[in-house]
Amino acid sequence: MAKKKKRNLRKKLFIKNRLIILNEDTFEEIFSFRLTLMNVFVTFTLGGIFLILVTTFIIAFTPLREFIPGYSSSELKRNATELAIKSDSLETALRKNEVYIKGVQKVLKGELDYAKFNKDSIMAETDVPSDVNMKVTEEEIKLREEVAKIEKESGESKVKKNKGDKK
Repeated sequence: MAKKKKRNLRKKLFIKNRLIILNEDTFEEIFSFRLTLMNVFVTFTLGGIFLILVTTFIIAFTPLREFIPGYSSSELKRNATELAIKSDSLETALRKNEVYIKGVQKVLKGELDYAKFNKDSIMAETDVPSDVNMKVTEEEIKLREEVAKIEKESGESKVKKNKGDKK
């Protein structure tokens, strides 16, 4: 019975039907199509996919996306980036000026000889080294050994494959 139902469904999908559009007053045939249920299904499916793709592209590549919650405008992003760059450069300039003023104050108070006072040395003080610990831990050493071992094994297998290819 299951086979009969499958065959009946398959037959129904591929039975040819005619869609006729008539003028109701004169019963004159205006337009006609020969269709199967499978053709109708495929047409509507492809049309739906096309409509979804067009809508997605319109939203993704036009300013229309700014109306979707969560998206910010491109102008706002550009302004935020410019302001971040300006604030960073202003912080750097402020730090240099503070160090320079402290140096001048030392000279004026007599804590530093004038001969030792140099603008370049003050600017060098503003470049604060980071407090990052660069010493190698045991975990890193173990990881490096594992990676080296894996690289050796993969290198050896490539050499064996190349020798096999040459024969």
